[in-house]
Amino acid sequence: MRILVLYSGELGRKVILNLINPGEFCVSCGELCDHCRQARKSYAGMIVGIHEFPNDLPTFIEEPEQYLPQKLPECDLILAIGIHADLLIALPEVVKKTGAKAVIAPSEDSKATPAGVLEQLRKELEGMGVEFEGPKPFCALEKTGKPLIDAFVDMGFGKPVLRIELSPDGKRFIGAGVLRDAPCGSTWFVAKKLSWTEISEYKETISGAHHSYPCTASMDRDPQIGDTILHKAGYIIRETVEEGMEKAKNEKSRLEAFYGKGVAGSSY
Repeated sequence: MRILVLYSGELGRKVILNLINPGEFCVSCGELCDHCRQARKSYAGMIVGIHEFPNDLPTFIEEPEQYLPQKLPECDLILAIGIHADLLIALPEVVKKTGAKAVIAPSEDSKATPAGVLEQLRKELEGMGVEFEGPKPFCALEKTGKPLIDAFVDMGFGKPVLRIELSPDGKRFIGAGVLRDAPCGSTWFVAKKLSWTEISEYKETISGAHHSYPCTASMDRDPQIGDTILHKAGYIIRETVEEGMEKAKNEKSRLEAFYGKGVAGSSY
């Protein structure tokens, strides 16, 4: 898959670095870093182009083509992250020039990326036979039956999935493995912070890690979801951990039913 990234702002930078996975990307653990991400594959070879738009663009852009890069590489998937709404509207022209077959345009701020703009973009792109998803936030992205977008999720990016390991008494997290990462890379940090913490305090542990990373989603109330996008992102990672805990407990029950009580630990 050939990926073109068009972005503005911190989230786009994090997504690019998470795709590339350089050793210095995640510094959240500081001197305690044990380079847990080293074994994860780099997708740098899939990125055929990166273009950053400045943050100080005019409020209204009447001729967006003036701000689009003159030369664009052929690609399969466009990630349009945090770019000006008027530039989003111009993406169908970018698709024509690049031959892209899919576009993902996440919304982290409903004021900067209005729902109406995303819906207009969806209709136009799908009318061209181009796959489109506008997840709110990016870590809400799941497989939907659209081949290229599903392939991106299968690479390990989208709504997080964790493999949780619990202590034999079920009171403590022994560890957590990342099966699918939030596109910004925060899932690895949350997983690391869970290790050897009390299950009774899991909500506080997750919330602290999520905010410390930090999450770049807006703190303004979003009319579509009835809450802030930041809060929704927090709920997503909490639900991810809870699902992993439930699977670990079910696995322990299955093993105990087969081998008898006293099975050492449980994991999924």
